[in-house]
Amino acid sequence: MTSTSEIHFNGLNSSESPVRHSKPPAMLSTVVMNNGVNSPNLESFFHQAMEIILNEAVKKATDIREKVCEWRSPECLKELLDLELRDGGESESMILQRCRDAIKYSVKTTHPHFFNQLYAGMEPYSTVASFICEAVNTSVYTYEVAPVFTLVEDTLLRKMIEMVGWEEGGDGIFNPGGSLSNMYAVNLARYRYCPDIKKTGIFATKRLVILTSQEGHYSISKGAALLGIGTTNVYIVPSDKSGRMIPSALEEQIKTAKQEGAVPLMVNATAGTTVLGAFDPIEEIADICKKYNLWLHVDACWGGAALMSKKHKHLLRGIHRVNSVSWNLHKMLMAPLQCSAFLVRDKTSLLQHCHSAQATYLFQQDKCYDVSYDTGDKSIQCGRKPDAFKFWLMWKALGTAELGQRVDRSLVMASYLAQEIKKREGFQLLIEPEYANVCFWYIPPSLRNLSDGPELWKKLHTVAPLVKERMMKKGSLMVGYQTHRDKPNCFRMVVISPEVSNADLDFVLDEIDNLGKNL
Repeated sequence: MTSTSEIHFNGLNSSESPVRHSKPPAMLSTVVMNNGVNSPNLESFFHQAMEIILNEAVKKATDIREKVCEWRSPECLKELLDLELRDGGESESMILQRCRDAIKYSVKTTHPHFFNQLYAGMEPYSTVASFICEAVNTSVYTYEVAPVFTLVEDTLLRKMIEMVGWEEGGDGIFNPGGSLSNMYAVNLARYRYCPDIKKTGIFATKRLVILTSQEGHYSISKGAALLGIGTTNVYIVPSDKSGRMIPSALEEQIKTAKQEGAVPLMVNATAGTTVLGAFDPIEEIADICKKYNLWLHVDACWGGAALMSKKHKHLLRGIHRVNSVSWNLHKMLMAPLQCSAFLVRDKTSLLQHCHSAQATYLFQQDKCYDVSYDTGDKSIQCGRKPDAFKFWLMWKALGTAELGQRVDRSLVMASYLAQEIKKREGFQLLIEPEYANVCFWYIPPSLRNLSDGPELWKKLHTVAPLVKERMMKKGSLMVGYQTHRDKPNCFRMVVISPEVSNADLDFVLDEIDNLGKNL
């Protein structure tokens, strides 16, 4: 096998023979550098690996006749995968088998019957962009090392800011996930209130309070813990039966915090809650935040996609008035994980001032280009993947209209599923869906004669986990479940992929009935 130190690799499609050199391998003391013992022929290895990916992770994983998952217990899977790392490397054929196994025993989130999370499906343009990002292997801290990707990120952020409705402009950064975006909001709100906290720490300010709804994402509490605010200083605001924050209850909580001598800092509203898909009334919440001079952040990680739809963007009415927004493009809009943006309505370089450390080995001010494109100092990260490219390439390929139509279709499909649930014996909606989340109970025949009450709820609570276990072990389907407030476990279906048909949704209900009818 030829050493990688002896090959000039000119691409997967190169027809030229590798250029070979007669130089001996570099020596350091008695250690041979790049001796090529296990180094593959790059072109051959890439071709074989890509064939495995296309066949196993693309074709089979999207084939309705294949399993969603090849279930194994953790101990069994450890043995199958042979996870131990050893002194010697393995052969190319063995490594290719490792690739096959990794795909085989992974959950096929691109399968038409995967409805388990707030992401699903495979978007081809964005997937190709992901391959490019990995192959180029750069970080977007400076224009110097990522000239294409820094410009792409800047362009995409500007377009997203435009869609939010900030006519005066704004700022933003891509980062690893919506949880971190929400933490950015907490940190910026605190920095705006007390800039000295960057130098002197939490001792520079009074007790701060964050307000969020009972349906809000747990990352707000995690952010409070991480940033030293404390989880007890996250005040929970009640939501109505539809899962929307109650504005009058928010104002009462603000007054309570002030009466206790604390400083209400920030309100976190949610556009598309995790379980119900509810949208908080942003306009009314914005009025309250203006009255008390509070930072208003909207966690639109899930529901931000509605901004793409002319038909459904009203769900985020008032979002142009908020201070910051989290928006995950890897959810409804199907960019590959991860692709998350944090947007802020600010033209004073607040992100830069809050997070800048001015590392002189990266952010020199005397470079040969406009250093305003060196955006890495706005981030709490150093190394940062060019995630924006994944959504930018997809947007270029599909256009805004098609992206909006995908959102519209998802909501039509969710509505279809909700109507089918109403028609079927043994199925019951938790709530009429507002977005693409459809929450429902399956009630086996053995429980259908019980009246609504504690006995039914206690028994019903065990149904969803048992049906979920059966569907995973069979590999036919994946649907999430959870409790909601004081209610027993229910299923949460999330309809995202444009590849999902009415027949797929009918299959879901049929399969749940088949798996659970003898419980």
